[in-house]
Amino acid sequence: QVQLVESGGGSVQAGGSLRLSCAASGYSGYCMGWFRQAPGKEREGVATIDPNGSTTYTDSVKGRFTISKDNAKNTLYLQMNNLIPEDTAMYYCAAGGVAIYGGSWCGHGDPTAGMNYWGKGTLVTISS
Repeated sequence: QVQLVESGGGSVQAGGSLRLSCAASGYSGYCMGWFRQAPGKEREGVATIDPNGSTTYTDSVKGRFTISKDNAKNTLYLQMNNLIPEDTAMYYCAAGGVAIYGGSWCGHGDPTAGMNYWGKGTLVTISS
C-alpha cells in the first residue's frame, strides 16, 4: 500500500520560496508528481518526475519550480521560488504508473492520467 505524506506548506510573501516534501512508502518505480488546487478551480498538474528522472512542468511554473526526489530517503520535493499570489493552492503529492519513460507527464500526455495514489495535501498561501 502506497502512502504519501506532504509537508512544507505555509504562508509567504510574493517573491519568496518554499520547499515541499512528500514522504513516500510502499512504492518503487512509480511516476511521482505534484498537483495543486486553488479555491474554486480544478486540480492541475504542477510537475512530474519518472523513475529515470525525466521531468515535466506546467508552463506557469517553468523556471520557478523544481521537482526532485531522493530515492534513498523515499522523498519527493518541490522547490518553489519567486512565488506569486497565483500559486496559492492546496498542493498534493501523487504517485502512479509510467506510460513512456521520458515522455511528457510520465508518457501519459496528461498530468493526472495514471496517478493512483494521493496524499492529503499541504496548503501554500502567497500574499502580495
